[in-house]
Amino acid sequence: MDTKRNILREKSFDFAVRIVNLHKFLTEEKKELVLSKQILRSGTNPGAMVREAANAESGSDFIHKLSIAQKEIDETMYWLELMKATNYLTESQFESLNSDAVEIIKLIKSSIITRRKNLNNAK
Repeated sequence: MDTKRNILREKSFDFAVRIVNLHKFLTEEKKELVLSKQILRSGTNPGAMVREAANAESGSDFIHKLSIAQKEIDETMYWLELMKATNYLTESQFESLNSDAVEIIKLIKSSIITRRKNLNNAK
């Protein structure tokens, strides 16, 4: 596995850990039960899809799995924005999580672009 994918794997896993901890904070401290479930699902899924992509059956399957991860991290960014707007997250909490999400989405997009180029060059 190349270095970029290892970085993506590590960062998406670390982000999932942060999201699990955010879920704990929201449910235990803020007593928030609806938004916390949404962000738990969408925020942990990208790491799982990155792992699945590593075992993809083809280049197209790899792109498909990372495309799902991209959609999920974007959805997570929506929930983070909503939580900031409704004062479940402070500005600094939001900025920290959102900057990690932005970094992950950039890595995912880069991986997809690279794989597409490699598939096109192989034709």
